[in-house]
Amino acid sequence: MFSKEESRQLREAFWTSFGKSFPRKWTLYNTKIKGLSFKFHFDTKKALVALDIDANLEQRIELWENLSALKSILTRDYLPDAVYSEDYVLDNGKIISRIYVILPSKVSIHNKDSWQEVMVFFNTTMSLFEDFFDEYKHIIKP
Repeated sequence: MFSKEESRQLREAFWTSFGKSFPRKWTLYNTKIKGLSFKFHFDTKKALVALDIDANLEQRIELWENLSALKSILTRDYLPDAVYSEDYVLDNGKIISRIYVILPSKVSIHNKDSWQEVMVFFNTTMSLFEDFFDEYKHIIKP
């Protein structure tokens, strides 16, 4: 078991190491589409890369429909393991729409032995997600 402080330090060390290992400006919140953002997630149980739709209901529905229309392209040409979840419940209970790819390996941010695998997964998966987004943002944007 790790104390909260030890856990915080490990998380900080991971993200610092990731930034140094793969120095790049990621799109993340800078999609220029309100309510649409890319996320990295790594905790003690899993690692995933996601495209989140966290907008008002009307805009969320419109963005979801646009992204759903591109599902076959995303899964065929970019990310075959992408999971579409129209009603994804976050840990805080909030419901969003999310397209994500989860790393199938059992990993933990507290285990430094899994860090390299997660960093490579993050870099590869987010790069493909961003390539897809750059190519089709004119269709995604409401």
